[in-house]
Amino acid sequence: MYIVKLTNGKVELYNERGCYQRTIVHSNAVFADIDMTQTMIVVTFMNGKVELYNERGCYQRAIVHGNASQARWVGRDIAVTLNGHVEIYSDRGCYIRRI
Repeated sequence: MYIVKLTNGKVELYNERGCYQRTIVHSNAVFADIDMTQTMIVVTFMNGKVELYNERGCYQRAIVHGNASQARWVGRDIAVTLNGHVEIYSDRGCYIRRI
């Protein structure tokens, strides 16, 4: 089990005992969330970009390229808050619907 910690724009991964594992993002992050399988981390940046990383810290893909204020895992999908509304994306980055 992993714990995601966000401090001063830096996203770090810790194990269940609180031991540091690795840095996922070095700067400019405003929100981060780990999925229920503990293998993927979605990160929202200051510029509104949302990116997906694996638990090893490797970049996987961009989900949204701007205007996002927050992105969270909802089951296997990602809910992204954009300008007051929510858009749902698959874990592959495909747009599903707007709520």
